[in-house]
Amino acid sequence: MSDQNTTPDPRRRYSGPVVDGPGKAASRAMLRAVGFSDEDFTRPQVGIASTWSQVTPCNSHIGGLADEARAGADAAGGKGVIFNTITISDGIANGTEGMKYSLVSREIIADSIEAVAGCEGFDGVVAIGGCDKNMPGCLIGLARLDRPGVFVYGGTILPGENHTDIVSVFEAMGAHSRGDIDRIELKQIEETAIPGPGSCGGMYTANTMASAIEALGMSLPGSSAQNAVSQTKRDDSRAAGAAVLELLERDIKPSDIMTREAFENAITLVIALGGSTNAVLHLVAMASAIGAEVTLDDFTRLGRRVPVLADLRPSGHYMMSELVAIGGIQPLMKTLLDAGLLHGDCLTVTGRTLAENLADVAPYPSDQRIIQSLDAPLKAQSHLRILHGNLAPEGAVAKITGKEGTRFTGRARVFGSEEEAQARINDGTVVAGDVVVIRYEGPRGGPGMREMLTPTSAIMGRGLGDAVALITDGRFSGGSHGFVVGHVTPEAYNGGPIALVEDGDEITIDAEADTIDVALSSEELERRRAAWHQPAPRYRRGVLAKYARTVSSASLGAVTDLPE
Repeated sequence: MSDQNTTPDPRRRYSGPVVDGPGKAASRAMLRAVGFSDEDFTRPQVGIASTWSQVTPCNSHIGGLADEARAGADAAGGKGVIFNTITISDGIANGTEGMKYSLVSREIIADSIEAVAGCEGFDGVVAIGGCDKNMPGCLIGLARLDRPGVFVYGGTILPGENHTDIVSVFEAMGAHSRGDIDRIELKQIEETAIPGPGSCGGMYTANTMASAIEALGMSLPGSSAQNAVSQTKRDDSRAAGAAVLELLERDIKPSDIMTREAFENAITLVIALGGSTNAVLHLVAMASAIGAEVTLDDFTRLGRRVPVLADLRPSGHYMMSELVAIGGIQPLMKTLLDAGLLHGDCLTVTGRTLAENLADVAPYPSDQRIIQSLDAPLKAQSHLRILHGNLAPEGAVAKITGKEGTRFTGRARVFGSEEEAQARINDGTVVAGDVVVIRYEGPRGGPGMREMLTPTSAIMGRGLGDAVALITDGRFSGGSHGFVVGHVTPEAYNGGPIALVEDGDEITIDAEADTIDVALSSEELERRRAAWHQPAPRYRRGVLAKYARTVSSASLGAVTDLPE
């Protein structure tokens, strides 16, 4: 009985002090009201952090997955307790003021998981995420707690009619503004592109981060490459609940798994998959939370030896569901491991090493075309380029697949917000040869570092994808493609050089030399700097104001809890 003195159970390190002994009768009384029995008080408690909501199809099915995870924990001898955290939808908010809350939500999710698990005394945690910021938010929360935990990905959506997805809709909007399609065709794409639950279907940020987390070792093998609506995904969720009990038994914590070498594995897989630029921001932030040293330079170092192998959207042809059908990411990881590109001795949430998890993985079918061989890659080096120069002394992140070319020189066309740029793209002001500069959209200046999916989609929709470049101190959706450079640091609000650019300045982006420069002398830049004044904050109260006051540079992951 929980009210008797017994030998302490090391698996109940956190729940024991909350429910054991006569002095905790009030705690037990509260828990009896939500279904606890006498036996439950003797079991390790496993918090199930669910991101279920009707806000977005990415998360609309996760309530059922949380039920499965709880059942798995209970069957393995624990007591599962479901609680919710938030989600927002980038796909809905993109191009609006509401998008400023997107990256902020990553911190809210991490804070809430830490707060609930820390307060309630959960011994372990299963975190289930679907939309982009859920995943790094969940991992940051698990890292801060450093209690046995497993992440479950909600799974990918199925394709819409005619092989469409959410990016198809954004690009159709651009095509409509150019007059290439009429309102009826636009509406047909709108009505059929999103057929049901699941995260956006290409190698956009959600699928990128899920894959990275599996390579990191924090989800069960296969979790990142499963359809959202499938028995496989339900089984994965139930198995995750049981896995936490095994981790508790062996006292395996995130700090044992989320090592520097494990993050190198995650970076390597993101590159091979042609993943989102957001992975740079989120992996740096996740590493910061656990105390692993990961910097922008690691993406450059690893990028020199890791090729792009996956022909996946947005730059490629295939969707995640099609990769799922041929075996997911496990055969690719086995290929990378056998080539010496992954650290096989890294521990994972199975309690086994990465190499042990992959030992019996079969290769892809011989006739598949989605994943290329190492000797015939789509790109010999990484598509994620970390650029430096007089426009980005602390770095910027470019996504250059090579289809756009590797070098662009053009005249600056400068905008102080996403909305201003979007209007000028749509009305034809932006023309071939322009470098669109969107500034004051950084973590502090936005605040919130909005994604520029709407303007990049408009550029593609207007047929300017290979004729216009876009740079910003904001960031990009995993669905963005074209000659785009984001995360320019220092950001404009902090007086970075991007704040000093004027219309007509010549800007050169070189993705082979990894440079980004404006053709101005240091003397001219200093003259402009002396005349520059920091704008007033856009928000003075509320969560956006708090975020702006505490957030770090994008080059440090835009985290809000850097140590003093």
